[in-house]
Amino acid sequence: MSGGSLAGSQSSLAGKVAIVTASTDGIGLAAAQALGQRGAHVVVSSRRQSNVDKAVALLQSEKIQVTATTCNVGNSEDRARLVDMTVEQCGGVDIFVSNAAVNPFFGNIMDSTEAVWDKILDVNVKSAFLMTQLVVPHMEKRGGGSVVFVSSVAGYQPMQALGPYSVSKTALLGLTRALAPELAQSHIRVNCVAPGVIKTPFSQALWQDEDVVDEFKKQLSIKRLFGKPEEIGGVIAFLCSKDASYITGETITVTGGMSCRL
Repeated sequence: MSGGSLAGSQSSLAGKVAIVTASTDGIGLAAAQALGQRGAHVVVSSRRQSNVDKAVALLQSEKIQVTATTCNVGNSEDRARLVDMTVEQCGGVDIFVSNAAVNPFFGNIMDSTEAVWDKILDVNVKSAFLMTQLVVPHMEKRGGGSVVFVSSVAGYQPMQALGPYSVSKTALLGLTRALAPELAQSHIRVNCVAPGVIKTPFSQALWQDEDVVDEFKKQLSIKRLFGKPEEIGGVIAFLCSKDASYITGETITVTGGMSCRL
């Protein structure tokens, strides 16, 4: 058979270095675990040192190679320090998972303020691009790499009371498509994951709202109301592996069958 077949070893990430932002709980931590379980050296970060310490202890207990620091991705000095530290301590960067996001607003989009928009776009969109801009030269030195943005089903189907956040997640879908052809010549793949409602501290306002829960129940094909962080982590790890070597510019939705696009 021409070219042979893909083997299980193709999913191995041994020898790879992966930066995952906002990676001390929820989807970010699950992504770090999935990448680390496949052999990657993961670099985790959070704004709080106490959260960093807990994540490091957990990952080390799972025999995962981990380096960690505090980082506010909305701060340019923190972004540069995160990447510089990774290169100095780990030797380079192969994988970047942009998971950091904020949502300081819940309500009618017409009541949102300029400060709300500045905060959401700064962290959810601008920092995702600027971090990518920082890591790409280091990926190029290693012959290529993989970038994964964590968007949301809200990027396709804006959620009531989450207007500005939904818009920021739509922007990540566009950023994925814009960067993929630009970076393909450097053998860097750019993809995106759009989770549905995943039971994490970040989405607590959704899964504790009975009206929201009732609405989601009507839309799901899989009759399990919430996804698990590890179900997103596994998809992210797949996109970073050789199994996904012919995939770029794409978004994988993980929504329990919620209809969000053709």
